[in-house]
Amino acid sequence: MKIAGFLFLLGSCIASTARADLTMVQKVEGAGPALNMTIKIKDDRARIDANPGVVTIIDGKSGDMINLMLDQKKIVRISADKMKAAVEMMNKYSGADKKQGQVKANIVATGKKEKVDGYDTEQYVFDGGGFKATYWVAPQYPNSAAILKQLEALNPQLWAANNMNMPDYHALNGVPIKTVVSAAGTQLTTTLVSVNLNRIDDAEFVPPKDFQEVKVPDIGNLLQGGSETKPQSKGSP
Repeated sequence: MKIAGFLFLLGSCIASTARADLTMVQKVEGAGPALNMTIKIKDDRARIDANPGVVTIIDGKSGDMINLMLDQKKIVRISADKMKAAVEMMNKYSGADKKQGQVKANIVATGKKEKVDGYDTEQYVFDGGGFKATYWVAPQYPNSAAILKQLEALNPQLWAANNMNMPDYHALNGVPIKTVVSAAGTQLTTTLVSVNLNRIDDAEFVPPKDFQEVKVPDIGNLLQGGSETKPQSKGSP
């Protein structure tokens, strides 16, 4: 899955404290074979299982990201500062920073209504320049209010700092059950398969003790064909 689309999907799942746990299964199509992505949200943490060999854990307060490489038993930790620097560097090389700096992104209702998977939906659109999305929102989806509280917890300021131009989900009046995202030359279609509010174990958001952390290479070196990541002992900065 291309990084822009994947990070968008991650951004739509950040939750705040004092909310019920949430597990969502979504079908993702458009980047290779169709796959099911499971998103688990507890307090201010989110866990995304989108690739059989990789698990991503997000800290919604700090913006830090942890990738668990399951087959290799490795941990790749990316701080919000490193993510911001990486995005800025990539935008500088592509020229996207100039375009994005001129765009003020808003999410707006189109007034269009459509039946999706048996639910009455209302259409919303978001245009962030190089990032565009269309949402089909179901106001009457079961447990809509509780689910929407999780989605509303997305912190637009946090993702703006990472130059991701994420929308504010407070603008939606229901659960997005279908989303089409266009970014970086890729179109992704995400459809909600199932959702529940059952309790999630805290251990789901903690890296296994037998996993080894590896150092993230400098983005400048990567773009210039630099070296790969090297092992790093636990507790290193």
